[in-house]
Amino acid sequence: MKFLFVTLFPEQIEQAAGHSIIQRAVNKGLVEISCINPREFTHDVHRTVDDTPFGGGAGMVLKPEPMVAAIRKAKEQLPNARVIAMCPGGRTLKQSIVEEYAHCGQDFIFVCGHYEGFDERIFNWVDEKLSIGDYVLTGGEMPALIVMDAIARFIPGVLGKLVSAEEDSFSTGLLEYPQYTRPVNFEGLEVPEVLRGGNHALIDAWRLQESLKATYFLRPDLLTEEQLRLIEKPLPYKMKKAQRKFWEELRGKIAAAKEALAAVTEQDAGEKDTALLKEDEGNG
Repeated sequence: MKFLFVTLFPEQIEQAAGHSIIQRAVNKGLVEISCINPREFTHDVHRTVDDTPFGGGAGMVLKPEPMVAAIRKAKEQLPNARVIAMCPGGRTLKQSIVEEYAHCGQDFIFVCGHYEGFDERIFNWVDEKLSIGDYVLTGGEMPALIVMDAIARFIPGVLGKLVSAEEDSFSTGLLEYPQYTRPVNFEGLEVPEVLRGGNHALIDAWRLQESLKATYFLRPDLLTEEQLRLIEKPLPYKMKKAQRKFWEELRGKIAAAKEALAAVTEQDAGEKDTALLKEDEGNG
């Protein structure tokens, strides 16, 4: 798969791509990464790519002439690529979009913004806008690299096993379960016994319970209505014995976690009250 970045800072892309898994993917020929700098399409001595906005306002806006010329050059090199402009006004990246990209059979051209943003007319030469979240960064290079990294994980051979990409957080619609490695005991903290027993059915059940529990506390919006109902409401009268056991165990874990959280909150409140009392005594 080929990734081409239209960027004012190609060295940022090159440095990021020169390490770890992405570097190995490039060396294996599984991924090709290249850059086009819009400054190459300027015609003044200062190689100007931005200008002040019409109507006034802070910051500088990327000019359409060099940006569109760079996009056209990129399309010559990758004529069937999807052109994506990285900007806060696009749809927000999520795992389903990553998997859509990974399986679409296209290469990718990422148009990286900078300064105050793009001249609106530039978007006539892109296929879509994409954001990585509800916050603003100094440029589009890091967001584009994040998107490339997320896509590349689904390319066969990039990871040791494709199942690693398919089982990670959000691929299943849930947060990931806890992971452990050797030693078994580290400063009194032990790896759960179920993971050491070799019973893969029990391990799978434990991992799913832990994923559901983490998602329930941290990202309940990711749970389906049925999952929430099975966690919070009375269990259905008609339910297979194994299923009932699974959900009863999960509900017990969640109840215990809530009790532990309440105890910590109460302790913190007590310590705060004690500190305030000592402060009042000191002032008195």
